[in-house]
This record gives sequence, C-alpha cells and structure tokens, in this order.
Amino acid sequence: MSSPSDADTSPVPDPRPTTGASRSAGGPQQPPAGRYPTSRATGRVLAVILGVGLIALLVAVAFLAYRLFTDEAVSGETVSYQVVDDNAIDVQILVTRDDPSQPVSCVVRARSRDGSETGRREVLIRPTEGKTVELTTRIATSAPPGMADLYGCGDTVPAYLTETS
Repeated sequence: MSSPSDADTSPVPDPRPTTGASRSAGGPQQPPAGRYPTSRATGRVLAVILGVGLIALLVAVAFLAYRLFTDEAVSGETVSYQVVDDNAIDVQILVTRDDPSQPVSCVVRARSRDGSETGRREVLIRPTEGKTVELTTRIATSAPPGMADLYGCGDTVPAYLTETS
C-alpha cells in the first residue's frame, strides 16, 4: 500500500492544446499563426466600404422615390389675391406645363389670418396653345379670408372636372 508521502510528485500536464500557439512563462499568449488577422485595419476597411455602399444605396432610393412621386410636367405659382368680402377671395395663379395640349388641374386654397384653411377649390386648366396660363378664380370661404395660395397642380385631372353639365 502506498502512503501519502509515496505519491507521484511529477507535474500534471496541461490539458489545453499547445499546437501553433507560443507559450512563454512571462509574456502574453499569441494566437495560432494564420488563424486571425494581424491587424484591425481589415475590419475597419470593410466597415467603411459597407458604410459607403449603404449610403450610396439610400441616396439612390431617395432619388428614385423623388422622381417617382414628383410631377415636374406641371408647375404653378400664386401671382396675387384679393379679398372680396368675409366669405370670398379671388386668387390669380400662373400655371406652366410641358404639354399645353393636355388639361391639368390645380388646387387653390384660402386661409384665415391665423393660417387655418377656410376654403379650397380645384380648378381645371383646359388645353391651350401656350405653355403658360394665367387665370383668376374665386374661392368661397367658411370664415373671413386673410390670404389665398396655390396648393399644387398636376396632370391627373379628376373626371368630375372634365364632365360638362
């Protein structure tokens, strides 16, 4: 029978693998050669390339959405307005379109002094020979008007504007 003093005193081997890694008693351990990049520069370059690519993609999507949802074929502006009374205002607009042979519609609105909308009207601009048309229309209001402006124009004309009565 063996006694505790007869026990084997040889060092116990380290169960962790040591292939490819250098182990020094006092220095930091190094990863196995070729397994990991030697610098962080590769990761940073990849992050920058992906970031620039993502920004370019977002700019392209925004540009395409802008082109899809804006109507550059028709533009307009408010020339002037004149308060008629507490229930009406006249507004004069200038509309320019690429194809004057096509009808367009515009929305004009009246607003009170506090800025709230008090009236709105859709106006049909029929085909003409010139690209630019100036017209005056009256907007009925639900409160005393303070100003009138052109809300917008488009080449999609609702059917109820083109129907004759």
